[in-house]
Amino acid sequence: MDALGYYNGNWGPLDEMTVPMNDRGNYFGDGVYDAAICANRVIFTLDEHVGRFYASARLLEIQPSCSQEELKGILNSLVQKMDNVPLLVYWQWTRGTSRRNHVFPEGPSNLMIMLKSTKIPDLSKKIKLITWEDTRFLHCNIKTLNLIPSVIAAQRAREADAHEAVLHRGDIVTECAHSNVHIIKDGVFITHPADNLILRGIARTHLLSACNRLGIPVMERAFTVAELFDADEILTSSTSTIALSADFIDNRYVGGEAPELLKAIQDEVFGEFAAATRWGQ
Repeated sequence: MDALGYYNGNWGPLDEMTVPMNDRGNYFGDGVYDAAICANRVIFTLDEHVGRFYASARLLEIQPSCSQEELKGILNSLVQKMDNVPLLVYWQWTRGTSRRNHVFPEGPSNLMIMLKSTKIPDLSKKIKLITWEDTRFLHCNIKTLNLIPSVIAAQRAREADAHEAVLHRGDIVTECAHSNVHIIKDGVFITHPADNLILRGIARTHLLSACNRLGIPVMERAFTVAELFDADEILTSSTSTIALSADFIDNRYVGGEAPELLKAIQDEVFGEFAAATRWGQ
């Protein structure tokens, strides 16, 4: 099986699964989610992703329907039902099932899980980016289902034949439509602080740890669009892409000034993934 769905204990082929019309996710996007990549049946950084998932649920006052250990057990058991190929493992809670009403309903939350085959990224390949005004709300640190601004930005990127859209609020770069963004300048790794304007990415955290191990200075500070274009190197990071570097933004050539430092960082974070999942062995 190359794609599987799960809903409150029932599972089957993804395209055959259904969700009740009164699920709060349908009316309000009232839920939280997380996702991880899996290789050789090992879900990479599962503990960190599940921990963030519970933190998001707590911030939105969604009551978990199971413990963290129970959730990890469910996810790992579903992986065993899949073909042994790289997978994207996605899961979400919605606040529950009830007729449409803005206030919280009584009853348990709904757990939905999706697994599908994916590809492990080639970090040697460069990507293209565009810039796009960040019009999202002020709770970007919560991984909610409310993603319309990111959907629109991702569509604009696709129309421009780009991999991602770099979001900015005025002159300040925040993150991308579905990843974090970072720059390297004069040997320093710079990334927006993990405040309410960005999601604290798991891949971002591992990039910071990789820089610390390599002795590369790190600055968590806001940077501008002008600094983005002037950076020695530009990276995006996410669960599914790990750490990709860009060579064009808005059809302007960027980066390419610190290739050895860039490769050292990418090799370090990819090596962590490969060791944990036995990828390439």
